[in-house]
Amino acid sequence: MTPTVRQARLDPRKPLVIDTHELGRRPGTMLSIQRDAPAPDDLGNGVIGVSPGSALSLDLRLEAVMDGVLVSGTVTATATGECVRCLDPVGEDVEVDVQELFLHAPPEEADPDADALPLMDVDRLDLEPTVRDAIVPALPFQPVCDPDCPGLCSRCGARLLDDPDHSHEDNDPRWAALAGLTDQLARADARTGDGTATAADPAGTEEETN
Repeated sequence: MTPTVRQARLDPRKPLVIDTHELGRRPGTMLSIQRDAPAPDDLGNGVIGVSPGSALSLDLRLEAVMDGVLVSGTVTATATGECVRCLDPVGEDVEVDVQELFLHAPPEEADPDADALPLMDVDRLDLEPTVRDAIVPALPFQPVCDPDCPGLCSRCGARLLDDPDHSHEDNDPRWAALAGLTDQLARADARTGDGTATAADPAGTEEETN
């Protein structure tokens, strides 16, 4: 026996809650909806996203079917973030297709391996999860301001696009090792010049013995 699933009451004031009362329930009936709605929170991937409250343009077709309402159409928005190479602001227009079947009631026999279909609250349906599931995967994980953006200098953080000839003097590591050895020899000579006896100084050892 399939457990009863209760749909939480939907707030009609939420911008992505759609009232289908005008559509009716006769299978085959259709209703077109074009509207702008403010974007909800968390409509992004942490690198780039649609700012909360910015416009979502909905172009939808609602179709009454035997078990509920089939919603299909497109959602358009503008995502903003930072270039992962130079950290400059980036903006990207996003247009995604959406399609979701909203059920009037839970199915009598549910497939445990299938994704659960959303339920309607009488004549209302909540499009927010559907919009989120469509937009977030469509966003780039590494947005760039330009495909050829050279990014920032890894040493000093300078913006390479502003200074294409930017560079740092690189010392050959072999010369660096030689310079270190020279410094060690110079310090050893300095200690000898101060009169410091060493294990390799036989004269100093003989004087101490006598």
